[in-house]
Amino acid sequence: MKTNMGTVDRIFRLLVAVVIAILYAANQITGTAAIILLILAGIFILTSVISFCPLYLPFGLSTKKKSEQKQSS
Repeated sequence: MKTNMGTVDRIFRLLVAVVIAILYAANQITGTAAIILLILAGIFILTSVISFCPLYLPFGLSTKKKSEQKQSS
């Protein structure tokens, strides 16, 4: 599996996941919306850790810079 996420993309996804977790812990989001957002946060964390987004694959997208691609090869 070839990585297709750049550093900025990974950091952004992690920050969004943290914000969702904070909102949930502060009871700002509840019910079905909370469940959906927590699942999304989990997906964001997983894709950030493995540096691979399966949704980018069919479209041939990559947020990695050329310099990042050379380092991981």
